[in-house]
Amino acid sequence: MFRIKDMREDHNKSQKEIANILGLQQNSYSQIENGKNNLQVDHLIKLANYYHTSTDYLLGLTDEIQPYPKTRNK
Repeated sequence: MFRIKDMREDHNKSQKEIANILGLQQNSYSQIENGKNNLQVDHLIKLANYYHTSTDYLLGLTDEIQPYPKTRNK
């Protein structure tokens, strides 16, 4: 499933700290981590930016932890 709990623990952060970053209550974030609530796209993007990884990595779609290169506007 999601890697958000693993990433939080790897960065020695509490659920409350990550919930604050996302503008959520700790119990709401806990429910997301435990699969009881859905992870909203805007929260997923914030977490990917915070952890400097890709949304695909957080979703478990890739094992590549490095974020994708940014595209430049033409």
